[in-house]
Amino acid sequence: MKFAQFMATWPGRLIRITAGLALMVWGFRQGTPLGIAVGIFGLLPLAAGLFNFCAISFLIGAPFWGRDATAGVGRGTPA
Repeated sequence: MKFAQFMATWPGRLIRITAGLALMVWGFRQGTPLGIAVGIFGLLPLAAGLFNFCAISFLIGAPFWGRDATAGVGRGTPA
C-alpha cells in the first residue's frame, strides 16, 4: 500500500510520466518493430501518471485510482 500511496503523489506521478516519455522516445527512435512496440507500451506509464491511476494495482492489492490510495481506501472498498 505504501508503494501505491507514493505513486499517487506528485513525485511518483512525475516518475511515471518521465518513464513513459523515455520509453516512447527510445522505442520510436529505434524504428524497429520491437522499438515501436516499446514506444507504444510507453503510453501506459505516461497515461498512468497523467490520469493518476495504478496499472498494476490488481497485482499488489492496491486501489486503482491514486485518490483512493492517498485516502487509504483498499481495493474493492467504495470511496
